[in-house]
Amino acid sequence: MREPSSIGIETNGVVSPPPQALLERLKDYGQEDVFALWDELSLEERDFLVRDIESLDLSRIDRIIRCSLRSQGLPAAAIEPVPESNVSKVEERSHEEREKWWKLGLKAISDGKLAVLLLSGGQGTRLGSSDPKGCFNIGLPSGKSLFQLQAERILCVQRLAAQATNESSASSAQIHWYIMTSPFTDEATRKFFESHKYFGLEAEQVTFFRQGTIPCVSKDGRIILETPYRVAKAPDGNGGVYSALKYTRLLEDMASKGIKYIDCYGVDNALVRVADPSFLGYFIDKGVAAAAKVVRKGYPQEKVGVFVQRGKGGPLTVVEYSELDPSLASTVNQATGRLRFCWSNVCLHMFTLDFLNQVANGLEKDSIYHLAEKKIPSIHGHTMGFKLEQFIFDAFPYAPTTALFEVTITLTFTLNCAIYLLTLCLFKDATLIAAFMYPFQILRDEEFAPVKNANGSNYDTPDTARMLVFRLHTRWVIAAGGFLTHSVPLYATGVEVSPLCSYAGENLEPICRGRTFHAPCEITF
Repeated sequence: MREPSSIGIETNGVVSPPPQALLERLKDYGQEDVFALWDELSLEERDFLVRDIESLDLSRIDRIIRCSLRSQGLPAAAIEPVPESNVSKVEERSHEEREKWWKLGLKAISDGKLAVLLLSGGQGTRLGSSDPKGCFNIGLPSGKSLFQLQAERILCVQRLAAQATNESSASSAQIHWYIMTSPFTDEATRKFFESHKYFGLEAEQVTFFRQGTIPCVSKDGRIILETPYRVAKAPDGNGGVYSALKYTRLLEDMASKGIKYIDCYGVDNALVRVADPSFLGYFIDKGVAAAAKVVRKGYPQEKVGVFVQRGKGGPLTVVEYSELDPSLASTVNQATGRLRFCWSNVCLHMFTLDFLNQVANGLEKDSIYHLAEKKIPSIHGHTMGFKLEQFIFDAFPYAPTTALFEVTITLTFTLNCAIYLLTLCLFKDATLIAAFMYPFQILRDEEFAPVKNANGSNYDTPDTARMLVFRLHTRWVIAAGGFLTHSVPLYATGVEVSPLCSYAGENLEPICRGRTFHAPCEITF
């Protein structure tokens, strides 16, 4: 127990009580214990604690705590597989559909109807860095950060949209980029963009905003104190983006700019196709409120959340892998040969602005958060309690209509590829043949290279993400008529195509045809 500080005692020797009005408000919500150590605090510490508590919306927090604890353990509607009609599968798309969606998306971008929403509240702690994840360099030849790769893809799409509509780049519409940070990453993110001159984007087309925090609570719903004069708080999850957009009035800002559609994604993906015209065109063509890119689950025990339907004819939502019964996870659809629950969520979403407004209001009204049981730093040491979080996929149950868009590759074995493989066979380069054929034997993700764990982990590391980039971009170069030389086996290296050159493998023939590139290297204009 701390000794009472002389600074916190009035001259007559009597300790002043907490502000009466604030104490009464706390009593209304059963949270008066936050003043339990008041007598031991200095005047400065008391002032800090009062300001900390006054910054809380106590009625909202009480509603969230009550609703979230009450919902815990309640039975949920039985899950059903996503209806086949809700999914656009790679092998079923015609060339005409692809062309239509691409052009439709570029037209909407040119008209200024698309904004990009980046979820970037996380630090790179698991990567061994205290910087924001977006600052991380996965070791590509260019040395570019995740933020720079994504910014340059936005620049490339803007140029493609201008070309498709015969506008000059100067007069075509900009894609506005809304970036959600957290209290831990906000300042560093802003400085990183400023120091890199926004990676070629205009400063006014980038808007930063912070996600909220919410007090951590004990299992009986009491607010936990991290120190005697500070409330223990944690970020409210990536689903906090909805309330953050509402309270910062950025939904109104989007409407004032004529934005109709929002492309939303997580920062830790080295292959994310930011502002994908094909996905946008598909979304517009289907006329749905929400959509998500999905990949097929690799095997039943894969640790990914999957889309499901809640009850017959119910809404689509996401079930985490830990919540899916192993027997259901292993069940195969005999008609398709796929797992019944096979459509994995990879945090690549598209929403209408009208739907985002609906979600922000609906989630606020229902006030149900996920309860993550964690060790919370407290005045009693690390104590077990709850962090309250919302997830980005919590929006989907509110959607009247949802469509899923599969994003695994189907490789076209072009004449260039055939010539290249024949050359390898003539020279009997078995290592290179194996490396070249590897993508044809196993479907690889074209748009999902997660960067979550430090090198040395078994999956989702900077090294694995870099190799996914190398393999995809090497195929692009070969398909465009280029050749590669290499000092190490090709499965361990490759080329990087600058996003400023090509968004998805297009327009590379003038750069690559007949040229030889020594891997590893970056291909630029």
